[in-house]
Parts: sequence; C-alpha cells; structure tokens
Amino acid sequence: MKNNKKLLALSMALALTLTAAACGGKTEPASSSEAAAPESSQAESSEAASGETVTLKVGASPAPHAEILESIKPVLEQESIQLEIVEFTDYVLPNKALDAGDIDANYFQHLPYLENFNQENGTDLVSAAAIHFEPLGVYPGKAASVDALADGASIAVPNDPTNEARALLLLQKLGVIKLKDGANLESTPLDIVENPKNIKFEEMEAAQLPNVLPDVDLAVINGNYAVSAGIADKVLTTEDKESEAAKEFANIIAVRAGDDTRPEIQKLVEALQSEDVAKFINEKYNGTVIPVF
Repeated sequence: MKNNKKLLALSMALALTLTAAACGGKTEPASSSEAAAPESSQAESSEAASGETVTLKVGASPAPHAEILESIKPVLEQESIQLEIVEFTDYVLPNKALDAGDIDANYFQHLPYLENFNQENGTDLVSAAAIHFEPLGVYPGKAASVDALADGASIAVPNDPTNEARALLLLQKLGVIKLKDGANLESTPLDIVENPKNIKFEEMEAAQLPNVLPDVDLAVINGNYAVSAGIADKVLTTEDKESEAAKEFANIIAVRAGDDTRPEIQKLVEALQSEDVAKFINEKYNGTVIPVF
C-alpha cells in the first residue's frame, strides 16, 4: 500500500513537472509572437500612412499659372501629394471640368469672373485663396503708343464679360474713350458715350489677342497670355498695381463648394502662399505678375 502511494505521488509529481514544462515551452514563443505582431502591424501602418500618395489635379493656364504650380511640386511631394497640372488655353473649360469633377481645383481666373460664371451656368464654385494679380496691359500693334492712335484705329479687347469691361475702364482712364455714368464690370462697347477717335473695338477670345497684334492698332491683353506669348516686356501701360483692382482681380484657386477644407487643397494653398513662391513670381515675371499674399 505504501509502495502504491509512493508510486502515485511520483506519478503526480512527474505529471505536474511535464505540464509546467510544456506550458512554459508554449508560453515563451507565444508571448514573443504576440509582442512582435503589434510592432509589425504598427510599422506597416506607419509605412502605409507615410507612403500613401494623393493625386491632386489642378487645371491652369500655361503661363504664369502652370509655371507657378510647377515650382511647388517638390514641396507637395514632401506632403505625399502628387500634383498633376492640366493645362487649358481658354476661360470656359477649366470651370466646366472643375464642376464635373474631372479636376480638383483650377488656377486661371479672378473672383469676378468666377462669380459671373456661376451666375450664368448655375455652378457652385468658390475661391479657396487669392494668389497673384496680373495687371491688364495695353500692347502695341500697328500703333506704337496710345497717343499715336489715328482716327478710326482698331483696338482688340477680351470678349468675356468682366475682362472686356475691365479693358474699357482702363481705356477710359487713358482718355481714349468715355463710358456712361455708373460704368462697371458689366460695361460693353455699347456703353461708350464719347469716342473722339472713332475707335473700332475687336472683341475676341482672350487667348487670341497676342496673335492679332499685327492686324490691330492696339490690344488690351491679360497678363497670363502676354507672358505666354513672350510680349510682356512690350507693354505700354497697365492697370495700377497698387489699386483696388489688384485685390478685386487677384487670380484665385477655385474649388467646388466645400472642397476648400480638404487637406490636400489646404496644403496646395499653403505652398502657393509661401515666401519662396512670392520670390519666384517677382523674379520671373518682373512686375507683369505680382503676388497678393
């Protein structure tokens, strides 16, 4: 009986030892595996977050807008944003593409033009930020100066509503014409009440204005198209760079309503409104484009 008790005790002791060893053997690798799993998961998550690149499509006129956007690509890449610049050569398609969702933002217009576009097309596009101002300028064609205009001379002006009115207001300031009282951004050649030199106005798409200079006496051209055509240095006179026009007609980043709070859009604005971009604009365009931030 005693021997049986001893054998039973020994068996139980051996069983407990084996069980403890077995548990210990399983616990150590399991513990190591469980500890490693969260670290691996966190590392992968961190790599995914830092490596995830967002593509931001921005429509722009070739110059100076696309050139300015090109200068901030490296900055946005550091924020994991790949900037894709979609160039447009007119003033209608960029807003249509934005409204349709084909692009995320555009950069080519001023706020009065955007507001007029919204009103006429039932769109809901807004300004995310103002970036620069392009003084509207008078450029020589067959006439060497404003004073050299002959009777019956021709002047080409943009045919889009706000820029045409802006051109007429500039010509009024130069004494070429006089508009009826209350002239504003809705003025057209029909509002001219005094035209002492019987000037003929050629209304055409803004992008085509540099091309017609050989056929007209003068042309009033938007700064971006003058830069693109390489004639910015030939400007005779411009709108006052210190005037209210510089604020009212500042070129903006336009987005769909509500998208101005998107992180990518905010990063885009932050990059554009930097000291580096201000320096780039001032050095490259020498006064035909000026930063407003």
